[in-house]
Amino acid sequence: MNYPQEIPASWAPYLKPEFDKPYMQALYRFLESQQAKNIYPAQQHWYAALEETDFNDVKVVILGQDPYHGANQAHGLSFSVPHGQKIPPSLRNIYKELERDPGTTFTAPAHGCLTQWADQGVLMLNAMLTVEAGKAGSHQKHGWEQFTDAIIDALNKQRENIVFLLWGKYAQDKGRIIDQNRHHILQTTHPSPFSAHRGFLGSAHFSQANHWLQEHDQTPVNWQLADEEQRQTGFEFSKG
Repeated sequence: MNYPQEIPASWAPYLKPEFDKPYMQALYRFLESQQAKNIYPAQQHWYAALEETDFNDVKVVILGQDPYHGANQAHGLSFSVPHGQKIPPSLRNIYKELERDPGTTFTAPAHGCLTQWADQGVLMLNAMLTVEAGKAGSHQKHGWEQFTDAIIDALNKQRENIVFLLWGKYAQDKGRIIDQNRHHILQTTHPSPFSAHRGFLGSAHFSQANHWLQEHDQTPVNWQLADEEQRQTGFEFSKG
């Protein structure tokens, strides 16, 4: 298994040094030992979140925990699935909240692909970037957490006025390194069906995030997602 050929240029100054550290070398040895198993997402998508969203364009971070562990679901963006895949329950609740958020106009699409958000500066980051098929949390405590901490730390120190959406205890614990004098944190329960009704639904995080961005002279995110037919015919959205 090869190390990544290239970290996207905008992220490289902050993340390339991580690959020389012992924890990252140990992580790759672990991943190499798992090659006989099905690992999601495919290796070419491990760093998709960084590829989709330039470091200097990040304005919102949505932090997830694991990639989806079902076949053909994970493609490197938290909560997102490729076109043609069934919309997972947590993402259905995200859509439900967008539809009920009084500060947004949103109609749920028939797909679960969130690349249009990533293209507008929404970093869709999981804390772990890989998982074994059918085994949630199977790649915890092997090094990914330290690497994704480095991502958050770089944004925290080098950028200002980013909105961090921290849903659930795991994401909130990950937020310990975020300076709230430089950035804005919105936190509530996870959108999972097990917890969404205890705070996520009704949180209005999407309109609150846009309000913060506008107050700090940034273009708000157009949360509306094109349906597949609109996407193929050139659906347009505001790209900040």
